[in-house]
Amino acid sequence: RLTEEHGEQAMYVMCSHGDIIKSLVADALGLHLDQFQRIHVDPCSVTVIHYTRLRPFLVRLGDTGDLTGLRPRAEGGEQGQATVGGGSGAA
Repeated sequence: RLTEEHGEQAMYVMCSHGDIIKSLVADALGLHLDQFQRIHVDPCSVTVIHYTRLRPFLVRLGDTGDLTGLRPRAEGGEQGQATVGGGSGAA
């Protein structure tokens, strides 16, 4: 429903406790829920999971630095797929 109302590129912000965030990260990475305690998330940090129709992508985990990279890309930029070779896709 949220995607229908706000579009596929909408960004949602959720504030929560570490275990909830770690369980979402574990799910996005395809880990069994029993393994979520292997993930470390600092207090007041930012974790970003980009959900696409095909699969989720873990973009940031426990980031406490500059967040300007989270701004939407310019119109026409490719989104939703991982860059071959694991790069950031920056020019």
